[in-house]
Amino acid sequence: MHNQINSEFLEVINQNIGIAHKVCRIYFQNADERDDVMQEMMYQLWRSYHRFDGHSKFSTWMYSVCLNTALTYKRKTIKHQAEPLSESHHQIADPNSGTNLEDTRLLYDAIATLSPLNKGIILLYLENMSYEEMASITGLTKSNVSVKLVRIKKELELRLSKNLNP
Repeated sequence: MHNQINSEFLEVINQNIGIAHKVCRIYFQNADERDDVMQEMMYQLWRSYHRFDGHSKFSTWMYSVCLNTALTYKRKTIKHQAEPLSESHHQIADPNSGTNLEDTRLLYDAIATLSPLNKGIILLYLENMSYEEMASITGLTKSNVSVKLVRIKKELELRLSKNLNP
């Protein structure tokens, strides 16, 4: 029974591992920190796997666990963050993306300026999640997600236009 649970867990995690990588990339620019958070996410996913009841898609549940883990980790380490951000994180492109590296870098730079909650919302939006799924993951209402998305898009548009037209 235990081996079956291990196999099931590994299978669904491997099918959805991109979720954890995307959350890490949005919230953490330092590669070592991303590795630490990724490890913590895997631990939290394993620890809470028995509570996944199947009422939502596995990816929705995984986003929720990963976002909560990232936000908790960020709160715990924010006081101890002495290392400046590295420019090397801009060299990592999403392998599933057809965009060029410069566009990706500009988008991630703009997203990095958002509040932690807004980063999570835009990440879920970029993953084509429905408003219902975003509300379920973030704990917001569907209408609040909608309002926040409009504001986030305007904020990102403004920041990106400033970068393109200095």
